Amino acid sequence: MPLPVTDSEVVRVRLDVAYDGSEFSGWAAQPGRRTVQGVLQGALARVLRLDPPPVLTVAGRTDAGVHARGQVAHANVALAAWQAAAAGTPTGRRPVDQPEHQPEHQPEHRSEQRVVRRLAGLLPPDIRVRAVGPAPPGFDARFSALSRRYAYRVADTAWGVDPLRRRDVLWHDRRLDVAAMDAAAAALLGEHDFAAFCRRREGASTVRTLHRLRWSREPAGLAVADVEADAFCHSMVRALVGALLAVGDGRRPVDWPGHVLAAGVRDSAVTVAPAHGLTLEEVRYPADADLGAQAASSRRLRAPA
Repeated sequence: MPLPVTDSEVVRVRLDVAYDGSEFSGWAAQPGRRTVQGVLQGALARVLRLDPPPVLTVAGRTDAGVHARGQVAHANVALAAWQAAAAGTPTGRRPVDQPEHQPEHQPEHRSEQRVVRRLAGLLPPDIRVRAVGPAPPGFDARFSALSRRYAYRVADTAWGVDPLRRRDVLWHDRRLDVAAMDAAAAALLGEHDFAAFCRRREGASTVRTLHRLRWSREPAGLAVADVEADAFCHSMVRALVGALLAVGDGRRPVDWPGHVLAAGVRDSAVTVAPAHGLTLEEVRYPADADLGAQAASSRRLRAPA
């Protein structure tokens, strides 16, 4: 029988997650749709024997078709449920993933790996939990984050995309000048109101600090945008990429993205790049002692300057 969720003792559990977003309708749970949150919560409920499933809070909600290699989420679960899942099997029986002779150090790590293996056996192949375990005090997957880093990958060869990379690489049928895109990106760095590159939401700020936006060529020839900010508003990365692709193929001058940013209104000339080229690569957090302070700071709504 499922364990009740009324236990007064709870533990906050952190999950590090990777997924191929091709067959998901984004992160957020939606009735009648296959979403990363919905699938993951269902598997977590089975492993922890919880009903209803625990609710996951995520570092950054990804849109339909967007992938993740370094997504982070947390859930508050009954301590008894976590301990039972980490224990694995009844006393006296050795779990199949546990060797007969084990080192005496890192028992918590072994318990967490047990939960990882159980989740791997339940989850579909397009989503993996890479690590799971109790979070440090003050940790919040969303608000404790210092920054999120994405990569957008583009193939501009005449023949198209390597068939083995078709799910995470965009084909752009014009040759790209990476140096021109990099020069155009420089004007976008820093703290700005990115309303020109965001879909507005009622009551939400569009002020963000863009730490990094660099273009480079991978050895295989792909043009890759490395994009990092304290946070991103809806469609921001894909809109930035779309504007810079227009510079890279010569349709717009190098100073055009900067002018769009300064105008402060959504520009219909900015094409939002397709979702499948985008991957969430990393979420950065401060030292454990600073997690709570970072979460409190992030909750303060920043208004446009």
